[in-house]
Amino acid sequence: MNFYFYAIMNSRKEQLAAYDRLLTIMDELREQCPWDRKQTMQTLRHLTIEETYELGDAILENNLDEVKKELGDLLLHIVFYAKIGSEKDSFDMADVAHEICDKLISRHPHIYGDVKVANEEEVKQNWENLKLKEGKKSVLEGVPRSLPAMVKANRIQDKVAGVGFDWEEPQQVFEKLQEELAELQHEVSENNAEKIEQEFGDVLFSMINYARFLKVDPESALERTNKKFINRFQYLEGKAKEMGKSLKDMTLAEMDVYWNEAKKL
Repeated sequence: MNFYFYAIMNSRKEQLAAYDRLLTIMDELREQCPWDRKQTMQTLRHLTIEETYELGDAILENNLDEVKKELGDLLLHIVFYAKIGSEKDSFDMADVAHEICDKLISRHPHIYGDVKVANEEEVKQNWENLKLKEGKKSVLEGVPRSLPAMVKANRIQDKVAGVGFDWEEPQQVFEKLQEELAELQHEVSENNAEKIEQEFGDVLFSMINYARFLKVDPESALERTNKKFINRFQYLEGKAKEMGKSLKDMTLAEMDVYWNEAKKL
């Protein structure tokens, strides 16, 4: 037991030392590097979003070396924002850390208090109810407006489910999806462009909701399909190039042969 305790303490010291090194480097870069000195929260914003997507790619590919690198890039951005905040006498990295620590403690009364929970669903419900008690007027206030539409739909559904606004069974959601598909098909037959768009949106929203009941992350699922399609299509392009052909010169039947080859690979 003592050996385990000392191993944890030594690891913690190493982590804190590495973190202190990063803070020191950030101070030096902000003072000495013309590019780093020029940055603002606004100029860093799009870079942070890009780094987040790169981390997402590494996670989907299960490339732990890349996950480690991308986490480092994101950590740098967090430290960068905190440095800028300290220069404005608004907040520093300690404030950021204490803020999330206080939030985690207050949002986990089943760990740091006397609340009893039976499962993860009750934890999620408590989480949303606690946020309302903290002053939020709506459970949907925590959904960023700039999220991509699919991710936003998933978060909206997850949050309202956390306060009990949800279907009881997956079959009910599937039936709702079929209903929305029928409504879309009706508007397609009527050739009503505005209604088609509305009903198509309802179908997508229902699909995302159904994915939640199936324990599938729709963003990850679609991205995996994107990657699969890209790999197969690039295989097809490579085969066309080997034959000295352009894809435009090939028939669909010819392309289908190599597409099926790619699927087997």
